[in-house]
Amino acid sequence: MKIELDNSADTNNKINAYARDQVTIANKTYSSSLLLSLDTVISDWPPQHFSELETSHIEQILTLSPEIVLLGTGSSLIFPSEQLLQPLTGRSIGIEIMDTGAACRSYNFLTGEGRHVVAALLMIKN
Repeated sequence: MKIELDNSADTNNKINAYARDQVTIANKTYSSSLLLSLDTVISDWPPQHFSELETSHIEQILTLSPEIVLLGTGSSLIFPSEQLLQPLTGRSIGIEIMDTGAACRSYNFLTGEGRHVVAALLMIKN
């Protein structure tokens, strides 16, 4: 799906397009899991499959100081355990679980509202 570029003044790290197994951010395409905030792209986020997601990966999200986290679980919606999400919920950080396409759309919407959002996107070929 192609997403139209927002021509507002602050367009750093907006998602331009996404597909089942890739996302384009600021006209650069990524095909592995990543963490994304308005000013940071961590393209070497280790979990490449939902089953590899560990507490240490969730804790890495905290380094970006999110207000809310969007966890894109690939092409299917998969809910992680409460224990896995505890590093976020224990700090009263909002977490939304959705498929990666929905996470991409929500990320652009929420950053457009000025929210400090981190998208944790799993590029799962499932």
